[in-house]
Amino acid sequence: MQDYQITFIDVAMRRQALRFGRFRLKSGRESPYFFNAGAFDDGESIGVLGRCYAAALVRSGVSFDMLFGPAYKGIPLATAVAVALAEHHRRSVPFAFNRKEAKDHGEGGRLVGATLSGRVVIVDDVITAGTAIRESVEIIRATGAQPVAVALALDRQERGAGGSARSAVQEVEADLGLHCISILSLGELIAALAAPTGDALRISAEQLAALEAYRQAYGVS
Repeated sequence: MQDYQITFIDVAMRRQALRFGRFRLKSGRESPYFFNAGAFDDGESIGVLGRCYAAALVRSGVSFDMLFGPAYKGIPLATAVAVALAEHHRRSVPFAFNRKEAKDHGEGGRLVGATLSGRVVIVDDVITAGTAIRESVEIIRATGAQPVAVALALDRQERGAGGSARSAVQEVEADLGLHCISILSLGELIAALAAPTGDALRISAEQLAALEAYRQAYGVS
């Protein structure tokens, strides 16, 4: 377990971005945990989150030239990661993001920020159906740039609700040829919560058992 992963769990729990209980998902499944990156909603927490993403990216060894943030959650995430790379890893990496609808005045178009070029990392929170990632890949490739990886906060390591034996992350990796880099996976989360690493990371035995049962029911290897 890396220090940035412990930091991520600690901040996510304190900010209620990571909660435990009973949550009905869009898939219809009842999950014992819920992650909402939108709860990183102030300067301090988004700064910490950006540093965790940057650490995971650097540790992965993936070669990249710029970042892309899919609208809407990906926009502040890509920005925070770019700042963290500059401040903590001495890499000033350009970034860009898209609009949901093309602008028909001013500079026009759907893209904002640096011109897409080279090897691009897409920054998002989680992958559920993979729709936003596929749209991002199309946008990036249309400019002649090369999408190489997706940086995520959390990999749920969960099979698709449609009967697929693969997770959404595995499908993106296999179908789109992208490397998925996560700050944390469900397996790593369970391991951290089960370890005696401080009160900030503790949950009840019942909650931990529910996480294990959920992984047994819906998890992928």
